[in-house]
Amino acid sequence: MTEEQAKLLYIFEDQVRKLIHVCEHLKQENNELNLQLAALNKLNSGLQEDNKTIKVKYENLKTARIISVKQDDLKGAKNRLSKLVKEVDKCIALMNS
Repeated sequence: MTEEQAKLLYIFEDQVRKLIHVCEHLKQENNELNLQLAALNKLNSGLQEDNKTIKVKYENLKTARIISVKQDDLKGAKNRLSKLVKEVDKCIALMNS
């Protein structure tokens, strides 16, 4: 092997070592990113479940509010009807006397 070939072989080996080092570093970084991704996916799943629960509670609250408003309207209608009945009773009483 000539000196030039030995020099080229040394350069080639050095570059291969650098590539192996970069590859190992990238593998480690990839593993760390995969762990972060798994943690974020778990967090995302939890937040989606929380979101579903909150949506159900919100729908229940809207339904309760609608029912409450309808009951208030019903009470108001009953009060108005009672007043009308009292006025009619007064008119009948006045007509009878």
